[in-house]
Amino acid sequence: MARWCYRHRLVVLLLWVGALFGLGFSATTAGTDYANVFSLPDTDSKSAYDLMQKAFPNSSGDTDTVVWKVDSGSVKDQSVQTRIQPVLDRIAGMKGVGEVTGPYSGARGAAQISSDGTIAYAQITFAEQANAVPKELVQKVVDTAQGAKRDGLHVELGGQAVQRVEEPPGGIAEGVGILAAAVVLFLAFGSFYAALLPIGIAIFGVGTGLFSTQLLSHATDIPDLAPLLATLIGLGVGIDYALFIVTRHRRGLQRGMDPEESAVVALNTSGRAVLFAGGTVCIALAGMLVTQLRFLDGVVIGTSLTVVLSVLAATTLLPALLGFLGPRVLSRKQRRKLENGPEPERTDNLAVRWSAAVQKRPRRIAAFALVVMAVLAFPVLSLRLGATDQGNDNASTTTRKAYDLLADGFGPGFNGPLQVVTSSGDTTTLVKGIEATKDVARVAALPPTGGVTVIQVVPKTSPQSVETDDLIDTLRDKVIPEAGATGHVGGVTAISKDFASVTGDRLPLFVATIIGLSFLLLLLAFRSLVVPLTAALMNLIAAAASFGVLVAIFQWGWGLDMLGLGKEGPINAFLPVIMLSLLFGLSMDYQVFLVSRMHEEWVHTKDNARAVRVGLAETSRVINSAALIMVCVFLAFVLSGNTGAATAGVGLAAAVALDAFILRTALVPAAMHLLGNSNWWLPAWLDKSLPHLAVEPAEEPVQAVVEGPASAVHGFVRTADGEPVEGASVTLRTTGGRELDRVESLADGSYIVSVPAPGTYLLATTAPSYGSTARQVSVTDGPLIYDVELAEGGVDAVN
Repeated sequence: MARWCYRHRLVVLLLWVGALFGLGFSATTAGTDYANVFSLPDTDSKSAYDLMQKAFPNSSGDTDTVVWKVDSGSVKDQSVQTRIQPVLDRIAGMKGVGEVTGPYSGARGAAQISSDGTIAYAQITFAEQANAVPKELVQKVVDTAQGAKRDGLHVELGGQAVQRVEEPPGGIAEGVGILAAAVVLFLAFGSFYAALLPIGIAIFGVGTGLFSTQLLSHATDIPDLAPLLATLIGLGVGIDYALFIVTRHRRGLQRGMDPEESAVVALNTSGRAVLFAGGTVCIALAGMLVTQLRFLDGVVIGTSLTVVLSVLAATTLLPALLGFLGPRVLSRKQRRKLENGPEPERTDNLAVRWSAAVQKRPRRIAAFALVVMAVLAFPVLSLRLGATDQGNDNASTTTRKAYDLLADGFGPGFNGPLQVVTSSGDTTTLVKGIEATKDVARVAALPPTGGVTVIQVVPKTSPQSVETDDLIDTLRDKVIPEAGATGHVGGVTAISKDFASVTGDRLPLFVATIIGLSFLLLLLAFRSLVVPLTAALMNLIAAAASFGVLVAIFQWGWGLDMLGLGKEGPINAFLPVIMLSLLFGLSMDYQVFLVSRMHEEWVHTKDNARAVRVGLAETSRVINSAALIMVCVFLAFVLSGNTGAATAGVGLAAAVALDAFILRTALVPAAMHLLGNSNWWLPAWLDKSLPHLAVEPAEEPVQAVVEGPASAVHGFVRTADGEPVEGASVTLRTTGGRELDRVESLADGSYIVSVPAPGTYLLATTAPSYGSTARQVSVTDGPLIYDVELAEGGVDAVN
């Protein structure tokens, strides 16, 4: 497939360009139809909402607030009323607004003015829930209300619908992330064209994914959170997948390979790893389905589709673009060097030295890495799921200002009132019971409608406090039953509590599902039981450490001011499900790329120490570069203005950094050195029953030989000082790893291995106390003289 795409590059490019613009035109013409269908069946807050919707169809929608404050005098002054009341009347007449309840009329008006008379509020009840209210309507309400401002009169608005229009325009975070990724790529490659390739692949993958998701929103329920998360994950994996393939291609060119053959080899090795890595990401994303939180189904569709299209772009469009660029994927300096012949393998770079250090001190490095991850994971013991509200917004937003004004004027619990909805029983007794309950500030029963009574309960504590959660439990388990009433506790605060409980209950099944499915895929890929177990354990460690960082920043407030992300609070309940899906998928990416190179070397040499050392030396630099790109992309989503996206961005950036810089380049290779050959253990009966889905390309067949060897490879094994090495093991293998001949060097260091037929083979040499080496040798019709040099304690990073 890679060769066809390379040779028919113009056709492939035109097909992708046509797909991108065709989908873009169709999606733009059709528009969006995102639906935030949020439902928590079999919960008390859902029962309360259903009753309210039945009895109060125009009052069951989102309730937002207009708050105003005077610097002097009272909000009851005629000059204030004549500015505010006409504004409220205009808002009440807007289509889509069910009701406006102000402080200047009605029996309850006086309760909407603070005791000192300086703060008042009006409630705007929309006909729909916040996620269904058109943004144009909300923006019109905001502009109308804030038009009443003047010197000494402050007007702010709060509520979920208002919060949605406060978010900055989309595209800023994505643009900053792409720009940062481009800088990192240029520094890594030193070539403008090579740096553009991963960016281009990511744009095609994310673009076609987003347009397809937008079209699918007309056929199924997809929340408006899905495009944001799809962009987040699509940019990361799209750039990374192309980066791995381009790096392998550039290495082939530097070794003197023809551009077409180099591209084919890159796709047939790293491209296979990309397919498996993309599969693990999709499996991790699909794990969200087991939570049975239906609003996540659309997130799975959008993100998985974007990942699939990013993989498709990396494996078809990328080889076509490599065909257009040819050797220009190398820098000018590298191309000039290549004119004098292939570059020799470097054995003195930082990655090689680090790989040797891990092999020499695996216990010490593993212990240090575990201590670092344990310290970072410690805060996770304080993890508290909940929901952020306007009190966590940036201090400059109107929602945060309105929140603070209401808390100052009416108490901290006013921003999270509870709604006790009852359809039978003695309401008077229930109201008295609620009033006598600890941590209740105010109680007000609304007139019954259709046999349903709503009792507004204002707690003394803030919506995010533990005491408010305890109050909800007390009302449900004790107060309502003791009053002999049939009732349910609803409201935004109760919904948030129920969502956190449901998520917490289903989280173990979710984690077990994605770990189990990823285990099976890695088992098929690497024919090992230990490698998937190691990967699962490392993913759990990475998840614990990343959530520890989240707790320290967003729950404890460390560094929040520096990030400009408002005030500390509980971790959003939906975040663990989404973040763990993305984290497990991305972590498995690095595991696949790292171990696939180790497995490739293991198949060739059957030397675990060499396989781990070479795999780490050749992949650590590109893995760290890929991780740095992802960190830049994810941190850019702090600029999105969406608290959930910003939290997920910071958490994923921390997770990727810890995973790549500590786990995959230190703990995983150290553990694999300690485990030895058992890394690749698989029972024979299981090996026979499993289907073969190899990450490596199929081994090339060896020509049959009728009689005698066609030729031989002979020479001497010596040290760097020219001293002969006796007893060195010299093995001739096919390029696919099959052993053809094995001998030991004599006292003078000489050796000779037989060759079955002319061709290219792998000559591997190893000796105690010396570094092993492996080189490809080309044998023609006659014997080949090939001397091998071994350095004491040396390290050899070869293909």
